[in-house]
Amino acid sequence: MFTGIVEGVGMIVNRHTFDSYDRLTIRIPNAEGLRRGASVSIHGVCLTATQINEADVDFDVIPETLARTTLGALNEGARVNVERSLKMGQELGGHLLSGHILETATVLNRIDREEGCDVFISTSHQTTRFLMEKGYIAVNGASLTIGKIEDSGFWLHLIPETMRLTTFDELQVGEKVNLEIDTMTQTIVNTVERFLSMKE
Repeated sequence: MFTGIVEGVGMIVNRHTFDSYDRLTIRIPNAEGLRRGASVSIHGVCLTATQINEADVDFDVIPETLARTTLGALNEGARVNVERSLKMGQELGGHLLSGHILETATVLNRIDREEGCDVFISTSHQTTRFLMEKGYIAVNGASLTIGKIEDSGFWLHLIPETMRLTTFDELQVGEKVNLEIDTMTQTIVNTVERFLSMKE
């Protein structure tokens, strides 16, 4: 489990493609105490550490994950948001996340405002139905508050601290991002929709 509080930015230093998976070597900001088999959120995707060499950590990524997330399009030199898994007793500053991406979405607009910025992200109907103004969403692994919701997507208002600690300072129009809606919200919406359909 993760909280969506990004600990820092990592970099893909090597990428190797095998027959059945890709191996990403990522230089993460803090590998202290990290062990093989541990879960790490990379751009919001839950990956397993398979080899650790100081700050350089290997992650093996299967084709389905590459196809369903933005990881398939990232090359050596790409910067990624990194979060280590939640530990018992640790402060929960964001919201609970599993690292299972619901969909990839597209940045359609960016308006820079002093040190922060406003970003509009398009979503499918499947995802929009889970959105609530001032509710939470994870974008590339970062727990963020949803601004105004429109038929085709939603606005984010990014503060300078978020820009500093994540890759959002590099976010460009047309770029794809990973989205995750927490499981509790999905369960509630799906249950209510199923209940209402049974009454019709």
